[in-house]
Amino acid sequence: MNARTRETIQVGDTGSFTKTITEQDVLAFAGASGDFNPLHIDEEYAKRSIFGHRIAHGILTAGIISTVLGSELPGLGTIFVELHIRFLKPVYFGDTVRATAVVEEIINPKRVRLLVSCANQNGEDVAIGNAIVIPPKDTKVLSPSPHDGRA
Repeated sequence: MNARTRETIQVGDTGSFTKTITEQDVLAFAGASGDFNPLHIDEEYAKRSIFGHRIAHGILTAGIISTVLGSELPGLGTIFVELHIRFLKPVYFGDTVRATAVVEEIINPKRVRLLVSCANQNGEDVAIGNAIVIPPKDTKVLSPSPHDGRA
């Protein structure tokens, strides 16, 4: 994990995170959000839609952007305050989505604007937009506790 602070972040810095979307991810998100739209959970219904198969929730795809911002750029301690996003293509079960963020503007020491995007395994943009975050004033890398079961 990277961690950039208000003092070290610069225009042009980039970060990314990649995740393959599974049926389990979509069903867990449906349960957590309460969004049981049949486009996401009912294959027979989705087959008759314009998509031809079930698709992931758009906001689940956008959530991958949150991972980039909170773990890569700026990183640990970042506060995500605003997102403007346009969904361009559906994300299907089994698609591998790469979310990317690029620092576009340092608005002031407490606010940074980033260009954000998600692309599928074919390099096709599935979502694009911009986000505003509050980078951490300072940061430290968290080490696993010897008592939490991780090595």
